[in-house]
Amino acid sequence: MAFQAHHLSSLHSLHFCIASPSCLVRSPRSTAPIRRTKSLRLRIRSSSDDDYYIDAPVSVGDGFSFGGGKYSEEPSPSDEWFEKGNIVKAHPVLGSGKKASDPIFGLKMGAGSQASDDLFRWFCIESGSPDNHSVILIHGFPSQAYSYRKVLPVLSKKYHAIAFDWLGFGFSDKPQPKYGFDYTLDEYVSSFGSLINELVTDKVSLVVQGYFSPVVVKYASSHQEKIKDLILLNPPLTAKHANLPSALSIFSNFLLGEIFSQDPLRASDKALTSCGPYQMKEDDAMVYRRPYLTSGSSGFALNAISRSMKKELKKYVEEMRTILMDKDWKVQTTICWGERDRWLSYDGVEDFCKRSNHKLLKLPMAGHHVQEDCGEELGQVINGVLSRRVRI
Repeated sequence: MAFQAHHLSSLHSLHFCIASPSCLVRSPRSTAPIRRTKSLRLRIRSSSDDDYYIDAPVSVGDGFSFGGGKYSEEPSPSDEWFEKGNIVKAHPVLGSGKKASDPIFGLKMGAGSQASDDLFRWFCIESGSPDNHSVILIHGFPSQAYSYRKVLPVLSKKYHAIAFDWLGFGFSDKPQPKYGFDYTLDEYVSSFGSLINELVTDKVSLVVQGYFSPVVVKYASSHQEKIKDLILLNPPLTAKHANLPSALSIFSNFLLGEIFSQDPLRASDKALTSCGPYQMKEDDAMVYRRPYLTSGSSGFALNAISRSMKKELKKYVEEMRTILMDKDWKVQTTICWGERDRWLSYDGVEDFCKRSNHKLLKLPMAGHHVQEDCGEELGQVINGVLSRRVRI
């Protein structure tokens, strides 16, 4: 299956490989169709002067960011990460098509807060040969695909590894709520399905971390035939886990949530470092802060998803427990648990795994964001699980 892709820079070429038998594309230098296999190469140019690119020489901003543009004119870690990825278009944009306005003053938002005209744009980054089995790495809340930067090269030796940013996070689209995407968990389930259909055609293995685990499990429950393995990293498994920690629930508060969600230090640094032993380096912090520094759309999205999580997470956790314990659940499932998680208690996790007959692997030195604390080790663990060599 061919999918529509755009390079992150408006003036450069791209490669994005998929596990499809073939696709038809047009050469930039010729109008005649050329048949290619597992590789899509397109030359893309900006369609208008108003197009928004995070790597643009001057960030447009929208009036609600704490700071616009780059830290400096020199390449930053954020630029370098961004250039490694591609934009994949998936999931239809619904709504009236009107231009988004901010929820506080009603002012027209900048291009970073506007949805595409047809399909949402997802930031994806891949590593490894597309001829190999595909493993999709799914970040938690709130985080980015960047959290798997140390896992990708480990998996790429044997697998085709793909990480992506959820809508509202990182460098994917962040439409203003009520203008095409409301950030409900049901919307995340359906949009995830659309993205999977664009990325792979064969069976795939899924690795998902944290509070987005119930979303992925709900999708998987209706598509078991597509999934080879499911690996959950510190998922919310018990009734106590269904309550967001204060570091995240603060973003859902009335008025205060709108303010704090626009603060890059609270939205990225504190959210990532308060849940375990992870010590963030400045270069990494620059990548995580970047979306919040360039546009207020990241903060508005964070505020919206926090409210949805606070409202819907309990139901989704209960559904996930039911699905994973059902006798009709056939997907090979492994739960990896960072024992230094400050947000989710280990109480009840081992009992659940025994009752559901799922594998449990414990990582003593990792916290909630396992891939940040023990990236290379996690890559080896995933390798072992997928090859059935891991010892429980």
